[in-house]
Amino acid sequence: MSEQISVSLLQPLLVWEDIDANLDHLERMMARVPEETALVLLPETFSTGFTMRARQYAEEEHGKAVTWMKEKAEERNLTLAGSLIIRVGEGIYNRMFWVTPDGIGGTYDKRHLFRMGREHEHFIPGNHRKVFTVEGFRFLPQICYDLRFPVFCRNRNDYDVLFYVANWPAPRQPVWETLLRARAIENQSYVLGVNRVGLDGEGIDHLGGTCAWDPKGNALEILGKQEGILNTRLDLNSLRDFRQKFPVWRDADRFLIEGIDQ
Repeated sequence: MSEQISVSLLQPLLVWEDIDANLDHLERMMARVPEETALVLLPETFSTGFTMRARQYAEEEHGKAVTWMKEKAEERNLTLAGSLIIRVGEGIYNRMFWVTPDGIGGTYDKRHLFRMGREHEHFIPGNHRKVFTVEGFRFLPQICYDLRFPVFCRNRNDYDVLFYVANWPAPRQPVWETLLRARAIENQSYVLGVNRVGLDGEGIDHLGGTCAWDPKGNALEILGKQEGILNTRLDLNSLRDFRQKFPVWRDADRFLIEGIDQ
């Protein structure tokens, strides 16, 4: 019997630093998500855009955006994931929330902070690698700039789907597609990438390109430059069969990552 999961990736036109407007817009997009969807992925910092006015727009874990995620996950009986600017004490994190119908199932703090955008001046980097599970599929979450660092996401036969939520800018759009495809091939994993579209408050354009790749590096679905929803279906038995017939993972090098809780 085939084990499958339906996933929906939302590619919105975000409103710069306007939490209410973005949540309202994403709620309208959520209404178009198919009923069979078990997991919905939202872009990086989906409530504000990729602003460095982090202290001004940071929320606590019980804030408006996280509360909205909990409500939508429970209402639609699905898992919802995306990153937000979050305050914990005096620290600010680019934190991804994995929210199930029962509440927050876990979080992942962005490990690699984008220094060219001064993110490292405003946020604290994460030091944990996380794996979340839904409907028998194991998901490794990553955030935007993490895509450039393949060691951190190297598959140790501990996940089935690698996914990235991003505010990936237009000038480096070819890099987005190339690296996502490479991650699928080298990790023998499904790879999902969800991006935003439109200009942000810094005048930086985003071309979307939200996509899904199979473990052989074939494109399952790719969205264009307009906002929209990518719906895809992943098959766990197909993945297992491929890994068994072509067991590259058996020859992988063992390694430890300095500064990471393994």
